Amino acid sequence: MIALMADKRATVDQCHALALELGGIDAGQPGVRPHYHPLYYGAYFRDPDGNKLCVCCHLPE
Repeated sequence: MIALMADKRATVDQCHALALELGGIDAGQPGVRPHYHPLYYGAYFRDPDGNKLCVCCHLPE
């Protein structure tokens, strides 16, 4: 899996939405993942080739 760092949580939301709009498959809606750490906000999707990607932000809202 490839992880991409976003500058803010809204960017995570936008990237996830765009990925799905362009044919990606949802693998985890945007949201806080406290089991990683309290500020982790991420989203997951698979691209049309099946590769799993993550977009995440480690900053407060």
